[in-house]
Amino acid sequence: MSGNSKIKNRLHVFLIELGDLSFFTSRFFKEVFKHPFELKELFRQCYNMGNRSLLLVGITCFIIGLVLDLQTRPTLMEFGAVSWMPSMVSISIVREIGPIITALVCAGRIGSGIGAELGSMRVTEQIDAMEVSGTNPFKYLVITRVLAVTLMLPLLVIIGDAISLFGSFLVENLKGNVSFTLYFNQVFDSIEFGDIIPATIKSFFFGLAIGIVGCYKGYYCTKGTEGVGKAANSAVVVSSLLLFIIDFIAVFVTDIFYDL
Repeated sequence: MSGNSKIKNRLHVFLIELGDLSFFTSRFFKEVFKHPFELKELFRQCYNMGNRSLLLVGITCFIIGLVLDLQTRPTLMEFGAVSWMPSMVSISIVREIGPIITALVCAGRIGSGIGAELGSMRVTEQIDAMEVSGTNPFKYLVITRVLAVTLMLPLLVIIGDAISLFGSFLVENLKGNVSFTLYFNQVFDSIEFGDIIPATIKSFFFGLAIGIVGCYKGYYCTKGTEGVGKAANSAVVVSSLLLFIIDFIAVFVTDIFYDL
């Protein structure tokens, strides 16, 4: 009975939190188009999230490009298909690896930051003070941050894809003496709009999920410093799980359109 009661309690907590997150998301969509528009805060958040995440995303994607090429090249050499390396790497990175890796990095970097920042503001009663003073903290704190992540993540994905392809080119140049022009001619010949558009669209949903979860965990943070740590940690865990779910749905829907 104790085991069953624990499962029921966890399921009950999960369903309550799922309902609260759904309500939080619906509130975001209701208020995002209402006045006033906090454009100055939105631009500041875009700069902070994009600029401060660029180095981490760049280094991660550069290493991914190097490793992917180094690990795949021996297998293709066995089949005499090493000339297909630029096409294979570019399609893999643009379609799947670039968006999901960049999103996971941003979930750890941006999602935890939003959760900790809003959580500390909730603990120190700054959000309560904004509500008392007549300011709408949801518009100023939540909507600006969610929009900033949603807008910046596709740009980071594009930059990360380019850096990954450059890392792959370096390996090909050193191992196979492939020129810059030849490598990227093959890359652009193999990539189609059907590869770029779905990856870009799902990047917007990745950013939306990271922003919503990070803001939700921080905005409703429990009292105390322990609550701030839990908010930051759970923001990363939940948003990372959501990223894989969204990615699966995006790949499934894209595959249906390809079949049509």
